Amino acid sequence: MGAPALIFYVEDDEHIRDLTSYALRQAGFEVRAFPDGEGFVEACRAEQPQAVLLDIMLPGTDGIQLLRQLRADAATENIPAMMLTAKGTEYDAVCGLDAGADDYLAKPFGMMELISRVNALLRRAARPAAGGSGEGAIGGSEGGSASGVASGHASGSSGKSDPDTTTASDDRITFGPIVLKPAAHRVKAGGVKVPLTVKEFALLQVLMENAGRVMTRDQLLADVWDVHYAGETRTVDAHVKTLRRKLAEACPGAEDAIVTVRGVGYLFQDGEEDAL
Repeated sequence: MGAPALIFYVEDDEHIRDLTSYALRQAGFEVRAFPDGEGFVEACRAEQPQAVLLDIMLPGTDGIQLLRQLRADAATENIPAMMLTAKGTEYDAVCGLDAGADDYLAKPFGMMELISRVNALLRRAARPAAGGSGEGAIGGSEGGSASGVASGHASGSSGKSDPDTTTASDDRITFGPIVLKPAAHRVKAGGVKVPLTVKEFALLQVLMENAGRVMTRDQLLADVWDVHYAGETRTVDAHVKTLRRKLAEACPGAEDAIVTVRGVGYLFQDGEEDAL
């Protein structure tokens, strides 16, 4: 067996911090706990954990701001993150997702549920391809919500299929220079590996599976984040912006496949549609 997964955990309540850390260690994780954000981001740069658990309500810098700092730094932007909040309202969940969280869990929570969610987060973030090595930067989808969405659109909206530009199979989805492997949770653009977070991968997968079809922001929020929210949120737009940037860095022009449909949502061009 390999080394245990390293989890960084920030919680100001000493009793909760000690209890949760003990439960995680009993489940086989290595845990480094912090009472506040002091030194947390720097510690993530020095020794990158497999995942971070962040309480929202912290003294000084709160969990949302800590997560934003992680996502703003190229060295830490892909670390899987779960937000823990005592509030438990949908608004707080959306705020965490807006900041780039991959999952959230409301207090009070059971230790078995927490461990199950952490295991699921790690599986999505570091599932290796057969014969390959796991890379934590490449993420997967939530509990099947992404992989189960209208996969019939993966080969385009018409019967035509150019094997060099538009293909779909059980192990990969290809549109132009972008190749996504769902089982391996890997993405390449122009032959260059694209490091995506858990949710960025799931978002791209949903868009590619529905190529040629406009996906509303509400649909994407529900399919990728499993959140049904009627208020204002920048979660989808922020993730699309980052996804486009990473595709462009790997293969200039690849980002143009994701088209903004004003007032509606986003469209992944299947090669047979004009840009809107």
